[in-house]
Amino acid sequence: MNAEAVWITGIGACSALGPDAASFADALAQGRSGIALQPGDPARGVAPFAAAAVTQALGQDMPPAQRNLHDRHSLMALQAAGEAWAQSGLPATAPRPERAAVAWGTGLGGSNALQQSYGEHLTKETPRIHPYTVVRVMSNSAASHLAMRHGLRAAMLTISNACASSAQAIGEALMLLRQGRADLALVGGSEAMLNPGSVAAWQAMGVMAPPDPEDVSRSCRPFDDGRRGLVLGEGAAALVLETASHARARGASALAVLAGYGHSVDAVHLSRPDADGQERALRAALADAGIGPAQVGYVNAHGTATDVGDAVEAESLARVFGPRGVPVSATKALHGHLIGAGGALELIACVQALRRGELPRSANVRTSALEEIADVIREPRAFDPSKSMVSNSFAFGGSNVSLVISAA
Repeated sequence: MNAEAVWITGIGACSALGPDAASFADALAQGRSGIALQPGDPARGVAPFAAAAVTQALGQDMPPAQRNLHDRHSLMALQAAGEAWAQSGLPATAPRPERAAVAWGTGLGGSNALQQSYGEHLTKETPRIHPYTVVRVMSNSAASHLAMRHGLRAAMLTISNACASSAQAIGEALMLLRQGRADLALVGGSEAMLNPGSVAAWQAMGVMAPPDPEDVSRSCRPFDDGRRGLVLGEGAAALVLETASHARARGASALAVLAGYGHSVDAVHLSRPDADGQERALRAALADAGIGPAQVGYVNAHGTATDVGDAVEAESLARVFGPRGVPVSATKALHGHLIGAGGALELIACVQALRRGELPRSANVRTSALEEIADVIREPRAFDPSKSMVSNSFAFGGSNVSLVISAA
């Protein structure tokens, strides 16, 4: 590759596993789940459900009038991005705003604000719709708030490709920096759809795992023979990307190198995954990084714990890396499926594993026929830092993204 290297110089996370990237990594290392029983709304047909909810207060550093401008997913975005920005060592606003970009992913944007608006309109005789509903609902609201807070004026990308949204935002920002259109980019994703309207739709689709009767925290079982569906999560994850020359010039160091991006489209089915499409994304990411399958030491799987989804992903991994050719785990078992924000959070799981030298487990696996072709990590393992890592995000609608990171 002739393109300049792109460094990850800051990371931040807000999830059910904790308020920051360190607590997130600690929970993964300990196998601690953030999944708990949520009450639902039985009177309106929403049964209690398992989910990984963020329980901390958000936006407490803002005056109430300012906080009122934000949907929940934007508040989470600001928290995760603030951590990443601080770790990068950048000043409060970008030194050269016209050379700083933002790229953000979300599946449903301000769904809580939308729920509130519809609830008011449909249940009140004289509804009072929140005056900021439009700007809280729009999918680019989080990216817009981040651009204003940190002075990011080179470009603003908002990607909404379901479960691949934030991974694709990260990949497109990588291309932006390589093309010389910006020197740094604040990237990631946020999602907050644990409201009754959104959950009712997921329950109607029949893909959510029922709460485990013995231990709700174990309801999500990727790659396990007893897997029964996905468990929703919420949160945000952010990374600061910089060209290596820009980072060096200001004395910054790399947490990892964002080395490759592969994207493909199945064009087969709205919700059924396709191994051919996943294989194309994986091979494209490796080619973009200039490495072969043997140089990959870990894959963070999309691993949603659906019956078909896990089987298809195991097949695509076996095609690229060979049967049991690479260690793999699905961290969604602990932090839930953040839909549009999932790819960014799982890439942070990879960055933290690379820095700590330990691969996270795929929790809640008891027996697995898929282990015939997939080397599923049941307990934490040491990682060889000479190798690279891959993070997969495969979405409804047939959008597939694979990202590659390596040590600096």
